[in-house]
Amino acid sequence: MQIINSTIPAQNLSRFQVRRSSFKYQMSPLNPSAAKISYFRPATAAVDGTRRHLANLDKLLKKTDTPAKVEPEPVFKDPNKGSVMPIKGKGLLEGLNLARIWPEMRAAEDMSPRNLNRLQRLLSKTVEYSPRNALGRRWREYHGCNDWSGLLDPLDENLRREVVRYGEFVQSAYHSFHSNPSMSLNEAPLPRHVALPDKSYKVTKSLYATSSVGLPGWVDEVAPDLGWMTQRSSWMGYVAVCDDRREIARMGRRDIVIALRGTATCLEWAENVRAQLTNIPTDTDSGDPKVECGFLSLYKTAGAHVKSLSESVVEEIRRLMEIYKGETLSISVTGHSLGAALALLVADEISVCSPTVPPVAVFSFGGPRVGNTTFANRITSRNVKVLRIVNSQDLITQVPPVTYSHVGTELRVETKMSPYLKPNADVACCHDLEAYLHLVDGFLSSKCPFRANAKRSLVRLVHDQRGNMKKLYMRKVKDLSLNPELQMLGCLPSPS
Repeated sequence: MQIINSTIPAQNLSRFQVRRSSFKYQMSPLNPSAAKISYFRPATAAVDGTRRHLANLDKLLKKTDTPAKVEPEPVFKDPNKGSVMPIKGKGLLEGLNLARIWPEMRAAEDMSPRNLNRLQRLLSKTVEYSPRNALGRRWREYHGCNDWSGLLDPLDENLRREVVRYGEFVQSAYHSFHSNPSMSLNEAPLPRHVALPDKSYKVTKSLYATSSVGLPGWVDEVAPDLGWMTQRSSWMGYVAVCDDRREIARMGRRDIVIALRGTATCLEWAENVRAQLTNIPTDTDSGDPKVECGFLSLYKTAGAHVKSLSESVVEEIRRLMEIYKGETLSISVTGHSLGAALALLVADEISVCSPTVPPVAVFSFGGPRVGNTTFANRITSRNVKVLRIVNSQDLITQVPPVTYSHVGTELRVETKMSPYLKPNADVACCHDLEAYLHLVDGFLSSKCPFRANAKRSLVRLVHDQRGNMKKLYMRKVKDLSLNPELQMLGCLPSPS
């Protein structure tokens, strides 16, 4: 005020001495440390023209939408008079919405105290689930009886919760394998402990996959430390069944889950690239269904001390169906990457393993194409429902080539949707299962892709993908004095 008075000629000073009733002062976001400017004294009738021009300009900038919540009217205390005056309306700068014009200001808005508190909550807690509502009579709809019509865009909150939960079953398979990846060459494996994300389920069967190919003998001599990376048979996943009456009542049925992890060993990688199509056994005149040779090899080959994945899963499903005969059952097959491919083979076979098979649905994450169009049509004809969760930037979902065909309904997410991940994140991040669950948890619709109240913890994402996290948030992680690596000890999901 003093600077203006000392530099503006007296004859023009009155033009600046205008206190408009609609002007609301805010500290400049470009210079937040600047001191607040006092209001000028009211002008005389000589400035009526200026006032009209400003009023017209304010009408052009005025927003039409009604605020959801009426805030208390701000007041200004004149330091000279000690009086309190209300500040009405919105000012010109506020109407311009500078955050949209300058992205840097949008980033500053994201780092507001409210959003920093939310970021701290996401980084300092484990999983906070979306509401676990009763599915009741609608469980078949959420299990895909109508191919999830009307539930995907916008994404139904109950379906989001179920999809994330099935993804966490796959994460448990990864954890259990990496905690003890090696298998004995001389004896059958012992029962394996699996830390399930949902304590209302219990594991009933371990599943193993075996490669039909082997590495040359000289590999062990050249690289004897490879160990489990070269073993032909490996623990692939498990079968679990809901064993809690309250959860059964919530879901409207007793659910059987088959969870399968992705590629981990050298021979599994070798099978992945055996991309030639091969015939799959069929008992009907359903054309000529074919699937990738490597996938079928891992599915059908038996090991020295373990049954094939095919034989084990069919045997266990028949056993559970006999135990729970007369109850309402469902079978949910879930997998990531290679596990997503094997999940289709599992669902295809168990759907006809008995005349009274319960509804079968597949929830796959980042799955490649598995077979030809005839195979895809066969799965559909067997009433197997498939929900493929696909990241648009995940290259694995685009292979093998176009002679193959995808199966089922697609829920498409995108790394660019996340406010935390870099839009140009690398291939590993775009295929990562935790990144998938992060994107699904935040997805609202194709028009509003990421919800502001997403609940999933960022701890695991920061730990595994810190190079793909936006630098702004990584700096704030450091500023908040949080140590994600230590918190990883407790980041395994637990039921809410």
